[in-house]
Amino acid sequence: MLELNIKNETSRLRAVVLGSAVNNGPTPKVEEAYDPKSLEHILAGTYPVEEDMVNEMEAFNSVLKKYDVTVYRPEMIENYNQIFTRDIGFVIDDTFVKSNILPDRERELDAIQYIIDQINPKKVVRPPEEVHIEGGDVMLWNDYIFIGTYKGSDYKDYITARTNMLGVQYIKDLFPNKIVKEFDLVKSKIEARDNALHLDCCFQPVGNDKGIIYKNGFREEADYLFLVNLFGKENLFHITRDEMYNMNSNVFSIDINVVVSERNFTRLNNWLRENGFVVEEIPYAEIAKQEGLLRCSTLPLIRE
Repeated sequence: MLELNIKNETSRLRAVVLGSAVNNGPTPKVEEAYDPKSLEHILAGTYPVEEDMVNEMEAFNSVLKKYDVTVYRPEMIENYNQIFTRDIGFVIDDTFVKSNILPDRERELDAIQYIIDQINPKKVVRPPEEVHIEGGDVMLWNDYIFIGTYKGSDYKDYITARTNMLGVQYIKDLFPNKIVKEFDLVKSKIEARDNALHLDCCFQPVGNDKGIIYKNGFREEADYLFLVNLFGKENLFHITRDEMYNMNSNVFSIDINVVVSERNFTRLNNWLRENGFVVEEIPYAEIAKQEGLLRCSTLPLIRE
């Protein structure tokens, strides 16, 4: 049996599900785009090709293996995008939560069923249908659970609004001993530079007390200030609109002092090193064209 344990974003990683770009399928049609950044690249003819994405994911896999992390991969679905495992499920403490995702993506959960079968069935839960929640919006920080949501009355009109307030309430009910704090995120169907698809597109903790943040990803300044007060402004690396667009906050921690980052994030990577982090730089700019990056490609199962 897999003994799940996830309490934060940065403790030493022992087991993870890493997505796959193998047999990824053709470039989606315009009407099939799930987010404005993918749409932008479909229209421009710059949508990533499978070979490049496979190479990027293998670079990530190599770094995980270097740190002796057990890496699981989804079973292959032909002609299907299985890169972003963070969307389809997440672990809180010792509980695996199956996401209620876009209906088209349900098969992605089936592809990791062989892993779920290794978990105590009493520790696997699925929210009711009206509850929308995805792993990119759920961020653990010891006693806290941070959740990205969208509180606009036009929620149902936004394919980029992935977690609703029923999702927030579901997690509050499931984990009454945790402090659950939701964040109202800025959404756009047409401009990727103004779309925080998930919370990890505009915020992520690193190390013991630091974080990467994009102020304008939050609809309410009070939500941004909550994080400033919790972490301390001096401990937060503020990214620009373009850096948010390039997914600078979507790095991935293997340990308290080890961060996997995209090799082009020069300003961020320098800041991380100045603050004592080992930065494992890899190419991931092609996958970034789908409005997802390193955290999106992972589903951590066990941290120390």
